[in-house]
Amino acid sequence: MGNRGIVLLLLVSLAFNIYLLGPDTITERFEMQGGESSQQTNDELREQLEECNRSLQACDLQLEFYRDQLLEMENGSDECPLTFLGNATMQAPAIVQRVELIERGPFIRERITEEGAMLDISVEMVPGKGRVLVQTVPLMGVVFQDTANIAVSLAQERTGANISQNDVIFSITANEEIPGVDGPSAGALMTILMISSINSTPPNPLVTVTGTIDEQGHVGAVGGILEKAQISKETGKELILIPEDNRQLEITSVDERSVGGIVISEGESEVVDAESYIEEEIGIEVEYVADLDDIVEYVLVY
Repeated sequence: MGNRGIVLLLLVSLAFNIYLLGPDTITERFEMQGGESSQQTNDELREQLEECNRSLQACDLQLEFYRDQLLEMENGSDECPLTFLGNATMQAPAIVQRVELIERGPFIRERITEEGAMLDISVEMVPGKGRVLVQTVPLMGVVFQDTANIAVSLAQERTGANISQNDVIFSITANEEIPGVDGPSAGALMTILMISSINSTPPNPLVTVTGTIDEQGHVGAVGGILEKAQISKETGKELILIPEDNRQLEITSVDERSVGGIVISEGESEVVDAESYIEEEIGIEVEYVADLDDIVEYVLVY
């Protein structure tokens, strides 16, 4: 049955309830029993009358709502503000920065290292007022709000859905505190989660994505590609999608030697193709993505 038929049935049902619960009916009952019943019975009838009046007011509000819905449909509105209910979850690779203090004689120096970590990112749509909410557990010291807003806007544009009657809740969790995470690098994945939730199409659990996203749906470059590929492989992913802008990967080899208690670091760099290097050295499949359509092809169609 189409939306219009459902709305018509609701209108008929509400009208019938109003007829049955009308104040005239209760008043007749009250008058019939008023002269014969005790004061207690009269009080009970008055309470019933008040309760029915409240029910009628609620029915009037619902009737007005469904009447507006029917009017929008008859006017050919493409977007009817119905409430969506949905959720979706994916794992996103991130970077953890660690600071190590190295003592050599009287000298102490800091060495900053980066390693991969997996975030669990989920989205849930519930009845609400069009708000976009973000919670991170534990607190990661990074604002994901702008990224979440872009993701919701792009998903609505892509699907044609009007979720103004929903609240969208993004939940981002990790096993440890990871203050080095940059919110924008999860933008592409958060957008695909929104599309997945709206369309009720589950994402492929063997695929993960890293990349920023802008208002036009373009996927932008991110850092830590090697570390993200490594953690994706270790957590059972078979494919990682990386931005087209990260096609060229700079590999640096560092040689450290100590001279008189002073550590001298020397490095050599070369530029390689990211896909070939990661597939050979790490053993996970890689595909480049340039926009939202590319991601949908790998994540939601399988």
